[in-house]
Amino acid sequence: MLDASTLCAIASVSPGGRAHVNTAYFAWGTAFDVVWLSAPEARHSRNIRANPSAAVAVFRSTQRWGGRDRGIQLLGRARELRGHVALEAERLYAKRFKAYKGELMAYRFYRLRTTRMKLFDERVLGGGTFVTVRVGPRGRVRWERTESYAAED
Repeated sequence: MLDASTLCAIASVSPGGRAHVNTAYFAWGTAFDVVWLSAPEARHSRNIRANPSAAVAVFRSTQRWGGRDRGIQLLGRARELRGHVALEAERLYAKRFKAYKGELMAYRFYRLRTTRMKLFDERVLGGGTFVTVRVGPRGRVRWERTESYAAED
């Protein structure tokens, strides 16, 4: 599902407790970690420095109402990367985005370390059904709960 789009929506929380959302290009790696490139002075980057709680949503934007929709929401903690982990994130990002040449020197890489995922896939799970899993070490997933909001006939 993470290959459904190259764009994601990143939710962060401001120091005053207000929600903020930002759209960014992203790459993903082991254990469902998501990395993106952003300016350190951007609102979401400042929010993450103050409060690392964050979430990312990925879905194909061409889906149509009434179709077999699918998407994924990743929840966890985000942070700006430095040193060798920033270089690893850059390699992952450059592998997905061939046009990226490392020319955005004022930007930094950020990573969401995923601890929970919420999935919906109407073809597989049925309409209005969401499955939440915990993400453990090395990306091992463990079912947490299933929610169904399908309308009764």
